[in-house]
Amino acid sequence: MLLTTITILSGCTNVKKRADTTDTWTTIKQRNKVIVGLDDSFVPMGFREKNGQLVGYDIDLARAVFRKYGIKVDFQTIDWSMKETELRNGTIDLIWNGYTKSPARAKTVAFSNTYLKNEQILVTKKSAGIKQAAAMHGQTLGLQSGSSGYQSYTGTPQLLKQYVKNTVQYDTFNDAFLDLNAGRIQGLLIDSVYANYYIKHQRDANSYRELPIGFPKEDFAVGMRKGDKTLRTKINQALSELHRDQEMKQISEKWFGVDNSVDDK
Repeated sequence: MLLTTITILSGCTNVKKRADTTDTWTTIKQRNKVIVGLDDSFVPMGFREKNGQLVGYDIDLARAVFRKYGIKVDFQTIDWSMKETELRNGTIDLIWNGYTKSPARAKTVAFSNTYLKNEQILVTKKSAGIKQAAAMHGQTLGLQSGSSGYQSYTGTPQLLKQYVKNTVQYDTFNDAFLDLNAGRIQGLLIDSVYANYYIKHQRDANSYRELPIGFPKEDFAVGMRKGDKTLRTKINQALSELHRDQEMKQISEKWFGVDNSVDDK
């Protein structure tokens, strides 16, 4: 049993070492494909329409980036709470789906330059009468498992956590909105880009309230293994070119109605 434990630990160490030191750009070019991991229900960044087609801001942006290198993008749906593990194990090459930079994630993941800004907001139903964070006293809050919102919620308890009685974690925001609409939770901590798009496309859009809580602004970036220095350089170069050539502006206006793009070169 001791030998088995040592073998497992050794295997984990080897995987981490490869992720931190191996540059896979040549391999990606040879197979002519890069694999992007995503949560395919995160509107409007990457999600499936009713016909099953995968669309979204990040889908368009990723394809535009790798079109410059003649490389196909293969999008793979993953368990969002396991995204860093999938990346480290080599199941995917990139995390690209409204992925927020954070000090905790930077310990295991390398980031591209920022390409979009975001913030965490509280969404409630107007019928609940909640107009500020303190009104969540004794109430139940919904969160997405493994999200930057969950990290913000636990990392800055004075903003919202001090008031909340119970929390429910969801795999997707779609499931969370179902419970919010049914009154099973009274608030949902969620990315503003998701909330704005989702609510805008609901028949009862006026029944929701969006409340800024004071969480710091977030930077969306592409996540990759620390060893992939060439891949990082190529992505950053393409992002800058897309911004300069106005293509990023066009993608932003398509999905948000305004130009939210950022050139963080």
